[in-house]
Amino acid sequence: MKEKIISKASDLFLKLGFKSVTMDDIAGEMCISKKTIYKYFCNKEVLIEESTSAVHKQVHELIDSIVSKNYNAIQENFEIRETFKNLFKSSSDTSPIYQLKKHYPEIYTNMMKFEIDQCSQYFRDNITKGIEQGLYREDINIDIYVKFYYTLIFHINETTSSEKEAQSAELEALEYHTRAMATPAGIIELEKQIKRITH
Repeated sequence: MKEKIISKASDLFLKLGFKSVTMDDIAGEMCISKKTIYKYFCNKEVLIEESTSAVHKQVHELIDSIVSKNYNAIQENFEIRETFKNLFKSSSDTSPIYQLKKHYPEIYTNMMKFEIDQCSQYFRDNITKGIEQGLYREDINIDIYVKFYYTLIFHINETTSSEKEAQSAELEALEYHTRAMATPAGIIELEKQIKRITH
């Protein structure tokens, strides 16, 4: 039952926002009493903490499954972005990360510590792969580019309240990041991916 509550709560938090979803809403959606939820979670903060942890795990499993498909480095980034776009489809158009930071800063800070470490490793692997495939330049400083990109992406999510705007800015950031590293072959692949997702 605990896992079912976390799963339903995660779904509602991402769709409607962390602030607006109440314990009553979750109980109502699951056709259970609020008392049942409180049996497993002493308050909403604890449920949010466990839900964000479950989403974090899901996100990284999705990234791993995309990486295992052996796309080229540039397509890999675009596939991940499209997957996230679908995962974080919000009916309230309020960015979940923006809401979490605004209303539950402590949970947000703890989550970001893990997120930055894991994302940095993924970005580093992607750049190395792109260099090996001749899509990214060999002379780039990988650590600096990793830092540039995660700073850009996390800043967008922290400061943009609209999910639609955040996703649009993320696409621009991905294009910016890729163009800065790309070889002529990489630019051709980048244009191909942009065309694929915008048509």
